[in-house]
Amino acid sequence: MMPQYRDLLEQQCQQIDLQLSDEQYGQLLKYHALLVKWNKTFNLTAVRSPEEMISRHLIDSLSVLPYIDVERLIDVGSGPGLPGIPLAICRPDLPITLLDSNIKKSRFQFQAKAELGLANVEVIHERVEKYTPEVLFDGVISRAFASLQDMLHWTTHLCADEGIFLAMKGMYPVEEIELLPESINLRQSVRLNVPGTEGERHLLMLGRT
Repeated sequence: MMPQYRDLLEQQCQQIDLQLSDEQYGQLLKYHALLVKWNKTFNLTAVRSPEEMISRHLIDSLSVLPYIDVERLIDVGSGPGLPGIPLAICRPDLPITLLDSNIKKSRFQFQAKAELGLANVEVIHERVEKYTPEVLFDGVISRAFASLQDMLHWTTHLCADEGIFLAMKGMYPVEEIELLPESINLRQSVRLNVPGTEGERHLLMLGRT
């Protein structure tokens, strides 16, 4: 575990006013090391630089932490467990389900869950349209969908009536918001602070009208 990664992670967590324990820093860095290692073989993410992975994956995921006010969260199209695994490390009280249809990425999620001892994480390898949970989620998050329309189309059946959709986006998607169906409204939009990255980041919170 390289000290420069610890220093970078701590510095950027401080920049987003995030207070973590030594154990949480250790788990985040262990996850980071796993991601770096597996990515060389399995191409889990296009980000190659370990330093960039801290800002563009770990800190980007953790930037939404203050806005997660749900009892059960599903991370749809989770890829290598982003943002779900960093959130699970920092919110051990919150049950988080990771859903992805890519077997390599799901295998990595299983490995990370086991090695990090994340009792609050459930890994589901399934296509989103085929997954039917026994109990609906009050929070659906994704940073992978191309459009809000796609996200809502594919995930509506996972979300309870009073639940919230949390869409992690780059630039504020004016046109996508204008095209939202009448059954959905934008509850809140937050411009996220993600140190070490270029470009805008937004979190959009959507709910049924």
